[in-house]
Amino acid sequence: MKDLNNKVAVVTGAGSGIGRALAQALAARGCRLALSDVSDTGLAETVKSLGEAEVKSYRLDVADRDAIYAHAAKVRKDFGQVNLVINNAGVALSASVREMTDEDFKWVMDIDFWGVAHGTRAFLPHLIESGDGHVVNISSVFGLIGVPKQSAYNSAKFAVRGFTEALRQEMKLEKQPVQVSCVHPGGIRTNIANAARMGKSENAAGLRKGFDKLALTTPEKAAETIVKGILRNESRILVGPDAWGIEAINRLLGSAYQPLVERFSRKNLYV
Repeated sequence: MKDLNNKVAVVTGAGSGIGRALAQALAARGCRLALSDVSDTGLAETVKSLGEAEVKSYRLDVADRDAIYAHAAKVRKDFGQVNLVINNAGVALSASVREMTDEDFKWVMDIDFWGVAHGTRAFLPHLIESGDGHVVNISSVFGLIGVPKQSAYNSAKFAVRGFTEALRQEMKLEKQPVQVSCVHPGGIRTNIANAARMGKSENAAGLRKGFDKLALTTPEKAAETIVKGILRNESRILVGPDAWGIEAINRLLGSAYQPLVERFSRKNLYV
């Protein structure tokens, strides 16, 4: 996909953060947009920011498998084709394995993994049909390394990475006209930390303040990086200097990265 002009792009979680910035970046390149979110208010604000772009908005809970498949069919009917799907919607949880509840664990997996998996599978036939498709799934740097108190989030984001990398290979081997990219953002200045659920012993205010200090990249810069990665057909799109650093450490040290994370966590997470 060398040119985004007049392509139909689907973005989940488009009501704020990276999703909104992606909608704006894609609109600037001439995409026709199918945007969804669980927040009607946030989605309306995104649509308003897009000016004269061709856009349709849809309320969608990506934790609802049947709703995702119905959404895919509706978008195909509304636009006549689907070229680009960005499974971006996500949530966060900070809690130890001992403390997190089954409900919270399921909440994260239903949105951050199953929302991506069902979103990919629901739209894949339409992407193949287009003859020029691209799937972009948002993982995280926490899909590259394990971090204390992020076991649920790690589980989802590692799963997204494995699912997406396997799909890319399948599309190549089956000679299907669909490219596949997995995105690993570092700290992005979005509302995800403020909206995160916390374990009962977590210092919520302290953790959110700490995240704000580590969020090095704006949503707008993240979106530009992702769009450039799409146009280059990159299999792994790293977003932010921290993402590049973590990926390098992981490559160089393998599992020996863990003592570094333990030292960081002892200072910043166990206080």
